[in-house]
Amino acid sequence: MDAANVTVVLQRIADGDREAAEQLLPFVYDELRRMANAAMGGQSKAHTLQPTALVHEAYVRLLRPTEGYENRSHFMAVASMAMRQILTDHARRKRAARRGGDKQKVSAENVQLEGPDASGVDVVALDDALTKLAELDPRRHRVVELRFFGGLSVDDVAALMNVSRSTVEADWRAARAWLSVELAEH
Repeated sequence: MDAANVTVVLQRIADGDREAAEQLLPFVYDELRRMANAAMGGQSKAHTLQPTALVHEAYVRLLRPTEGYENRSHFMAVASMAMRQILTDHARRKRAARRGGDKQKVSAENVQLEGPDASGVDVVALDDALTKLAELDPRRHRVVELRFFGGLSVDDVAALMNVSRSTVEADWRAARAWLSVELAEH
């Protein structure tokens, strides 16, 4: 199914067509699965939330009739935000259950953070840092969210955000540097 047909199916979903939701999943599943793998990169083998479960939970959230999607790109951008929130909520629940026990870690390789803790970063600390970045620089926050949690390429992010490739690359570099400093404090 091409992007135009996906947009039509998304509109049908927004209009309340329940069959459309069943038609959409086969056409976006592989991309959602790729996004889930990217978002969960570096998680320990003992992590209790698996990529398939992340995809399914995100898909259920995405089909709530709270808003319509302009097109496939918009749907995937919202999917990346949903996956980030699901992972963060999961990490917070696990942390609360253990009353401050071991931190859930996510690989920072995709963000290419530098420093002694570049091998992994606390997902809750990452969420807190991204929330702070959203207040300071919403565009850079969006670039990180789409690249790290969405697994989107620079070109895909540029097209989705309607900015140049060089703008995305500059925002990506600046945001990684800022996050590296911010996360080093944790």
